[in-house]
Amino acid sequence: MRLRRFLISDPIRRQIITGRRAETAAKLRIGVVREPVPSRNRLTKQWAAFPGSSAVERQTLNLVVVGSIPTLGAQEPTTVTDRSYNRDMPDRPLSALVVATASGAPMRSERPKPIHLLCGKPMLSYVLEALGGVNVGNTVVVTGPRGDWVSKRVMEDPPGFPVRFVEQRGNRGTADAALVGLTGFDDFEDEGDLLVVPADIPLIDTEMLATLLFQHRRHDAALTLLSAVVDDPVGKDRVLRDERGNVSGVAADSDLVGDEFSVNEISLGVICVRRGLLAPAARRTAPAFADGRHRLADVAAILAETGHPVVSAVIDSDAASMHPVNNRRQLADAEAELRRRTNERWLDRGVTMVDPQRTYIDSTVQLGIDITLFPGTILQGNTVIGDGCEIGPDTRIDRCVVGRDTVVEKTTALGARIGDQCNVGPFAVIEPGAELADGTVTGPFYVAGSGD
Repeated sequence: MRLRRFLISDPIRRQIITGRRAETAAKLRIGVVREPVPSRNRLTKQWAAFPGSSAVERQTLNLVVVGSIPTLGAQEPTTVTDRSYNRDMPDRPLSALVVATASGAPMRSERPKPIHLLCGKPMLSYVLEALGGVNVGNTVVVTGPRGDWVSKRVMEDPPGFPVRFVEQRGNRGTADAALVGLTGFDDFEDEGDLLVVPADIPLIDTEMLATLLFQHRRHDAALTLLSAVVDDPVGKDRVLRDERGNVSGVAADSDLVGDEFSVNEISLGVICVRRGLLAPAARRTAPAFADGRHRLADVAAILAETGHPVVSAVIDSDAASMHPVNNRRQLADAEAELRRRTNERWLDRGVTMVDPQRTYIDSTVQLGIDITLFPGTILQGNTVIGDGCEIGPDTRIDRCVVGRDTVVEKTTALGARIGDQCNVGPFAVIEPGAELADGTVTGPFYVAGSGD
């Protein structure tokens, strides 16, 4: 009953009511309007409710919208850099749900897809890092097969906010995953906002999430989806709008009909939704004909049809960077983009790279200032390089600490410590556990073990 009162009382308080104004308005306020809303063709498929879907929740969402919902106006691409995006807007608790249910099958791997590494970190960690930038509270990660692998790997370097892991038993789709994820929250704050993000978009950043949250609270929306306008939308989910320009739903490419093929606004799979609305709407999603799974994207159409305001936040950045990582080729493409961003960040912080395209730095590496990196340099793991060092060419350093003003040339060093003002190489091998004292000069073909 709690969800029923919330859903009925909130959605259409500003709508224009035509015809029997007083009688219809009274019905909407007390929630006795029972006639179903005519659905789009893709939502008139036979509805298979999730177990536990109640008659009250089904009736709650079957509201008649009399008149029209006010047009929100044309949405211009929005970029938000001011982190105080909730100022003078509805101030509701913010939590997050990350869908990380994919197995390793798309990658031809035993390792679950969310923990495949990019620049030294699992791709799921990049999503959690972006969420931390918008100050989310509690976060739930929904895992699939081998969920213990996912939780153990991510918590080796935990984010700076509470994270709980729950497992989806059986892949019934992203809508079911969202329902499973909601069970991971201790509180029952229906008024709060919930960011729902897939784990396989490691290139998402805090600015994109801030844009989404800004638009969601600016319009006081029930659901806001992150979208982009692209030249070639083939194969992508399309954002559909009604004749007034309001978002009416999201359609998979295989479900498009007529003029919908010409739509070039695509959904990027990230939404911000009122937490109290998600469960009953997700339970109303119909299984897809292709695989029988319930799509979270269908929640947008369900909420729009029942009178709740649904909007989109259009980003003006490169939408190609937001494509899900579904195979090894896309993993390599995402890593190349992350390395480019990493190199640019260090260049801006005072590191010289003779050839940035041939310099490889994990996102976990820490560098000082006035460092010169020559072509073929590979820095991995939690490596720390002190100020004034010269590294390379053709050098790999993994999980090492290198002191100030040290030169390392054509060397492989793993899990070692190299002191200040050393000269290492060429063709040196520094084995795990080795420690080189300050001022060490190794000469060529030097090998240092843990006992040295």
